[in-house]
Amino acid sequence: MSDLEILVTNDDGIEAPGIRALAAGLSDIGNVTVVAPADDQSAVGRTLSYSVEYGEHELGYLVHGTPSDCVIAGLSELCPETDVVVSGCNRGANLGAVTLGRSGTVSAAVEAAFFGVPAVASSMYIPGDEFDPRSFNRTSEAYESAVKATAYLTEQAVENELFDRIDYLNVNAPTVERSTDQIKLTYPSPVSELTAKRNGKTIDIEDELWEKMADGDIPDEEGTDRRTILNNHISVSPLSTTHTLEESEQLQTIASAYLS
Repeated sequence: MSDLEILVTNDDGIEAPGIRALAAGLSDIGNVTVVAPADDQSAVGRTLSYSVEYGEHELGYLVHGTPSDCVIAGLSELCPETDVVVSGCNRGANLGAVTLGRSGTVSAAVEAAFFGVPAVASSMYIPGDEFDPRSFNRTSEAYESAVKATAYLTEQAVENELFDRIDYLNVNAPTVERSTDQIKLTYPSPVSELTAKRNGKTIDIEDELWEKMADGDIPDEEGTDRRTILNNHISVSPLSTTHTLEESEQLQTIASAYLS
């Protein structure tokens, strides 16, 4: 499928090794145009800047804005012929339902889905006992397992019209040294262990699950993205942008009684 037009973005910034690795890997299945933030935009979610400056880059375009800015600018103006958007490869995993709305990597895929364009979010898990994800700057080779799986899943999902039924894929893979290279279908873990602790005049917010992952002691069940990645497999979750409506007769009664 060499005629596939692929827009690649990320939230780590256009100079991150992960996006270079991903762009190179995806060039085997299509024509790649990078539209990525000029600098690190990690954990900004779907924040919009509304007006952004952009410029040309050896990989495509750099945008002085967020991942969502990049997707909107790319699909609307810079490369409107895009067939699929791939976001990543992120320096650090994006696991669990609590993370999805916060992640700039995943949010770029969600933004594309709202444009009706198929999308894939790609991330690499870095064990917390080895390095700090924000200072992890190993070369592109570390991303090999994630990139290979992402390229395969992107091509197969498009060819098999998978995006007629889902909005985007969330892919997480271990570093190449740890990966079994087995792809497992997963769902986002519902477990959250965010805590806040007072520290003088500040309050520190911590996610205790990252420390537990380093010890291999997590409460997540088999089949979840977090358990799968800890077992050194590649996780892929087929997801929807729809906020599912849950029927509630009691809420209908409450609403009907308003002003009565």
